[in-house]
Amino acid sequence: MVEITVHVTPADQAADPYFYVPVDIPADTTRIDVTMSYPKADDCIIDLGMLDPHASDYPTTAGFRGWSGGARDRFFVATDDATPGYIHGEIPAGLWKVMLGLYKVPPDGADVRLTVVFDSASRELLPPPARTFPVRQGAGWYRGDLHCHTFHSDAAGSPELLHAAAKQAGLDFLAIADHNTITQRRYFHPHSSPELIFVRAMEITTAVGHANVYGVDEWIDFRMTKPEHAHTLSRLVHDHGGLLSINHDKPTIQWDYDLPRIDCMEVWQSHWMAWNWVSLGRYQDRLASGLKISAIGGSDFHQPARLMPEGPLALARPTTVLWLDELSEDAILAAMKAGRGYVTESPTGPHLALTVNGQPMGSTTHAEVTATAETKRAEGDTLVWIDATGIVSTETIGSDDWTGGFTGRPKAFLRTEIIAAASREGLTSEFSAALEGRSLPWQLQGIDMANQPIRRAISNPVYVEW
Repeated sequence: MVEITVHVTPADQAADPYFYVPVDIPADTTRIDVTMSYPKADDCIIDLGMLDPHASDYPTTAGFRGWSGGARDRFFVATDDATPGYIHGEIPAGLWKVMLGLYKVPPDGADVRLTVVFDSASRELLPPPARTFPVRQGAGWYRGDLHCHTFHSDAAGSPELLHAAAKQAGLDFLAIADHNTITQRRYFHPHSSPELIFVRAMEITTAVGHANVYGVDEWIDFRMTKPEHAHTLSRLVHDHGGLLSINHDKPTIQWDYDLPRIDCMEVWQSHWMAWNWVSLGRYQDRLASGLKISAIGGSDFHQPARLMPEGPLALARPTTVLWLDELSEDAILAAMKAGRGYVTESPTGPHLALTVNGQPMGSTTHAEVTATAETKRAEGDTLVWIDATGIVSTETIGSDDWTGGFTGRPKAFLRTEIIAAASREGLTSEFSAALEGRSLPWQLQGIDMANQPIRRAISNPVYVEW
């Protein structure tokens, strides 16, 4: 056993928000237990993680053994098992590093006490579960949630509970993007099936921006400390054949790094009233500047320790709907990248399929356009047509199975939104009922709900070149 006390200061935090405490691990160790204690307070929050001797300085491609952020003050890593968020397997002798994330440090600093216990009892050396490749045949619209969490990072609930919540919501696919770790795959790799495809994901989580990595089996180094490190992140993700998406670019965790090459942008996270008009406005500005970025949505649902009933603050609020030739992870990733879909308020929310000159969402067309927007379940609401200059046309949706149209010369792109009109009172009442007896989530504090347009669905654009 080793006991270590380090004093961390605001100067340490300014120099590098990741503080490393070396620990020499002896040969033949089969399990390591680490416990941390410090004077936790509103102005003192220290995150926790671990690197093994194979790790290098940022960016490393090896040696990551786990991260729990501020969710845990202890963990273990063994050859056959590990705390959720940590990677089991071979334990090489040598200099390991306990990683402290200096999220908040008081003016006088803080003492952080670490206890590290080594064990050499006989244990199996178990590999991680292999990825599976399930497929459901048949072309059509498929529904999923592209952003949620389990107790492998900062949620209370297990992967099993999240799996049950996804089935309850009637989803076809789900991306579990636990913070800065990939160990949720211990459950989701073997349980992916044609009935519910699990998409590989990881949320890169820092103090000044979050981003989701999709379709990569390897851990991606999250220790970004400079604005330009966003470009490093993009290179790492794309070198592995993955997709990169900026998350919830709005208060209070907007993207404050350089804008790298990204494939997608989360334009809608959690309930619409959670400042999502800010994210959508930034997406609109980026499209107007000439960028081609796919719009996606995700609930950012943190699974509680029990299965919750359906409601406006549950899993798949919002839902990303993609047109796929088959349901498989490869098809999902390809459709996300291409922008072949839309975001809607829930698994049963309005349908919105935009076609321009016969081309689907995400395509590029030329010359004057003739566009149609197929809608369902939105009678009496408003269909809005938008190009790089803003709103170019509006229509009242005439029935629950209705097609709107637009002809003209849009600038740069054309996209559509469904805005609540006839449905507004019912939606606001449902939301208020869901909050009964509880305060508003932090994202919703200070919002004048009466004066905010409520989006019910947002299409991806079709790009227009002249």
